[in-house]
Amino acid sequence: MRRGVRLGVDVGSVRIGVARSDPSGLLATPVETVRRGKGDLARIEAIAAEHEAVEIVVGLPTSLSGRESHAAEAARRFAGTLAVRPAAIPVRLFDERLTTVTAQQRLRDSGVRAKNQRGVVDQAAAVVLLQAALDAERSTGRPPGTPVEPPAAAPGSGDPRPGGDGESTR
Repeated sequence: MRRGVRLGVDVGSVRIGVARSDPSGLLATPVETVRRGKGDLARIEAIAAEHEAVEIVVGLPTSLSGRESHAAEAARRFAGTLAVRPAAIPVRLFDERLTTVTAQQRLRDSGVRAKNQRGVVDQAAAVVLLQAALDAERSTGRPPGTPVEPPAAAPGSGDPRPGGDGESTR
């Protein structure tokens, strides 16, 4: 098992749940719910820096049949943008099938009423996602999911990040 804190990120259309692992990669715990929109990537980057994360695991929503929907495409875009941020923390996509359903069930089982779940269900889903990724790595000995590769820039094209200045940094 690789050492280091990992962040789990459950990307929704309105909110983003964030969880973190302990440095040994055994246990995922909730961190925060980030409002989706302006500043969300910067906040996740700040959380990663605060916890000295070595990797970010972004949930990839797929159907039970394994098909990807528009939500999966949105998660891929989000992960790709996160992968080219200045902090350049490695990002991986991991199948998040049923994480929100599992999180809601666990919250209900622990006595949290449905109307009180909205503020924490995204964090709980991020915990389920990250714990599944950690468990997968522990059982296989391989990093979970698939790495998100930042888009390669053509020679002399400058900064590959969205909004990059296009100037060569050499």
